[in-house]
Amino acid sequence: MANEKTGSHRTKRVFVNNIDTYSSKCIAKFLSTCMVGGSLEEADEDGPADDETTLQDGTFQIVGTISNNEGEKPSFALQCYASQKRDQLLPSLLECDVVVYNISEHATAELIDEATWAISALHSDIESFASQKIFILISSVMTWAMSKPADPNDPEIPLTEDDYRRKRHHPNFKEHANAEKTVLKLGKTKKSKLSSYVVAAGVQYGMGENLLHYFFKTSWLGEFAKVPVFGPGTNVIPTIHVNDLAGVIQNVIDHKPKTHYFLAVDDSNNTFEDIVKIISFVLGPGKIKKVPKEEAYLTKVLTNADVDYLSVNLRIEPVFLKETFNLHWVSEAGIIDNINRVVEEYKLLRLLLPIRICLLGPPAVGKSSVAEKLCQHYKLHHINLKEVIDEKMQQLEEAVNGTEQEGESEEALSNAQDQLDSLKDSMEQNGGRLSDGLVYRIMRDKLNSTPCRNHGFVLDGFPKSYDQAKEIFYGEQDNPRSKMPAFNKKIIPEFIFSLEASDDFLKERVQNLPESVAEEMHYSKDEYLTRLKKFRKANVEDETVLNYFDELEIHPEHIEVNNAVDPEYGAVMDKITRLVGRPRNYGPTPEEREEMERKSVEETAQRLVLETAEWNRREAETAAKMATQLEEWNRHVTEVKRQEHELLEARSTPLRNYLMNYVMPSLTEGMMECCKAKPDDPVDFLAEYLLRNNSQD
Repeated sequence: MANEKTGSHRTKRVFVNNIDTYSSKCIAKFLSTCMVGGSLEEADEDGPADDETTLQDGTFQIVGTISNNEGEKPSFALQCYASQKRDQLLPSLLECDVVVYNISEHATAELIDEATWAISALHSDIESFASQKIFILISSVMTWAMSKPADPNDPEIPLTEDDYRRKRHHPNFKEHANAEKTVLKLGKTKKSKLSSYVVAAGVQYGMGENLLHYFFKTSWLGEFAKVPVFGPGTNVIPTIHVNDLAGVIQNVIDHKPKTHYFLAVDDSNNTFEDIVKIISFVLGPGKIKKVPKEEAYLTKVLTNADVDYLSVNLRIEPVFLKETFNLHWVSEAGIIDNINRVVEEYKLLRLLLPIRICLLGPPAVGKSSVAEKLCQHYKLHHINLKEVIDEKMQQLEEAVNGTEQEGESEEALSNAQDQLDSLKDSMEQNGGRLSDGLVYRIMRDKLNSTPCRNHGFVLDGFPKSYDQAKEIFYGEQDNPRSKMPAFNKKIIPEFIFSLEASDDFLKERVQNLPESVAEEMHYSKDEYLTRLKKFRKANVEDETVLNYFDELEIHPEHIEVNNAVDPEYGAVMDKITRLVGRPRNYGPTPEEREEMERKSVEETAQRLVLETAEWNRREAETAAKMATQLEEWNRHVTEVKRQEHELLEARSTPLRNYLMNYVMPSLTEGMMECCKAKPDDPVDFLAEYLLRNNSQD
């Protein structure tokens, strides 16, 4: 927590609840930049009173509660209170000169109850106050939602604060109405000690948006051809820029007016349909579609309270506010008249900035593959010359044939027909190709389209020459003395990447492409060599497309492509994303995150299956190899044994013959004689017989 600043200037300590949410954050941040008494300067022509002079020397010191303990603490707040019980919060409220409770946005019953508790607790300690304290309740015009018109015969006459006793709240905002009554009642007891005010705010917009964010985001992303309007859309919605609401709170604190109830709305009486239509026109497709009110609940973004706000039909005029205060309006005329400013706030605070990239390089270097990956990573639009021309032709044919005829004027249809005829005539006269002038015009229209201006784009291999670049990006020259070519800052690429590779590498890559792919891309051998030669020749001249960007001080980055070792262009993407930085668009939606997670799970499972199959294949190959080796070993052992047997057989033949011829006959006779004689020692008898016969032989 920050320590309270000290100094010679007197300040006012202001408590604001939930200073980390949209409305309260904007109000608290606004007040933190304001000088105390600053809104009195122009109101008092004779100058401020003596006691007010010292107040003007200091700024408001902001303290408050936060709803998210884990979020980043607001830098403009001196102190933040998180998850405090009411008995712990009360001392902090008693330290403040001003207590502001905002129940105008997503107010729960608990929050409204806390607001009424706060004013009641302060009122209970009123006698202990050394100086006057101010309590401000920021409520909602929904407490007026069911009020009858000021003049039944003329419903366009607006209600004012004078009609306070006639106001009727929306059924879902009864607790808001009761809180308003409690605050006003307790502030009347002793005004010198505790003065209370109620500010009924219209639907708040600006500073990044809150309730209207759905329509801004839908228009920005361009996911629908028409932005939905829920219900008839003819209802008038009271609105106020959130910084104008903050200005009202500043004036209440400074002026301490005698009036204690204020309506805080701008001068607009815009219908729901008109508001969505202008948002769609500036940020999106420019068209709207009326759908049943019930479809709002299917968005999963708009709450019941949001739908109530968008359905209100109320004409009110803040008379007291204009008569009493010195407001420096940000958007007095309303969102429609100030849409450009509101959109710039939206894009700046949401960090929605376009990224414009141009990819150049020889044919077959991989520009389209890298462009698709960049578009997916940064959510950009892939600008391919052929696709842009085809898209333009299709759009004109649909317009002429009545596919998009709804809401189109006769003049627009006639213009579409003229353009289509012009394109067809040019293609007939140029052998199926458009003239350079028409190509440049179509490309400029595409780059200036709302989606490309909002999100950005990746130019895929175009422009190819200095002259083409000069024609496409031509714009007004800011400085007549500048030597740079005049260019359009809103469509000129911020990043230029030249993908480079050797001719041998490119030729080999083309040769390895599937035949069908090569034919589709016109990469047959002769065609490709001609295109490559033409590219090399065009890029050795003095005025190349890379020179054009160099002259604008948008210096190209040269990236070597080696598809052999990096087939997925991982190294190329790493270098480009490192230079371009983080995406400047909305992150993935819950549905997209779910789809990404599903794909990740599927890819992991598929990878495991492939890895398992590969392991099984290797195991099978190893087992088969071992079986083959074992079989070979067994065959070899058998062969060795056979050869050994044959060798032994061959070596034993002479000995066998000798025994059969010379030994076995005598031995046989000896055995027969032994059988006849039946001696007591047959062995000795046989030995003597053989010895005797051998001696005779």
